[in-house]
Amino acid sequence: MPTAKAEQAARTRQRVLLAAAEVFDEAGYEKASVTQIVERAGLTLGALYFHFGSKQGLAEALMNAQPTTIEPRLTSTGLQRLVDITLVWADRMKRDPVLRAGVRLATEQGSHGMNDATSFEEWRTLMCSHLDVARSSGELRDGVDTDRLARFVVGACTGMQIYSDLATKRDDLMERVCDMWDLLLPSIASEAVLRDIHVGPTRLPAQ
Repeated sequence: MPTAKAEQAARTRQRVLLAAAEVFDEAGYEKASVTQIVERAGLTLGALYFHFGSKQGLAEALMNAQPTTIEPRLTSTGLQRLVDITLVWADRMKRDPVLRAGVRLATEQGSHGMNDATSFEEWRTLMCSHLDVARSSGELRDGVDTDRLARFVVGACTGMQIYSDLATKRDDLMERVCDMWDLLLPSIASEAVLRDIHVGPTRLPAQ
């Protein structure tokens, strides 16, 4: 059972993370300052450095926090779980600063001297785990390479959100994700489950 001190530390860490997400989302890595972040959080620089070590450490924490903004909201399994991850991701990209900041930092990191694919690889590993469940349940066609499929979905979603942001400020991101699955599912889902995999905003969990 966590102590009161541990609970306070966890709350402080979360306050710093949320404030950093808002600032990074608004300004990007280069223009964001640790002073802006702690002022937004109503905390001290000491709290930021204690929990994250540096501005880069904070950025890395946000990049790697992306799945935690989505996975706890889902109860589906297998191939439907993979579809649902992308649908909830598309929806929350419009209003979740932690997710948006993590995505922005991950895709823009080359401009500020970072070169870390960890967040992308974590998405790939997570998606592979759900695809392995799908395979064991007979949901995938013979010959589907789950690792290649996971890599493709991660890359496709990365590109889609950049394109959608430039074209419509992500207003059509959900539509683009649904288009991806309408094109992809017939080639990967077994005949037995294809009609049972649902795509669209109706799959979003209650807020």
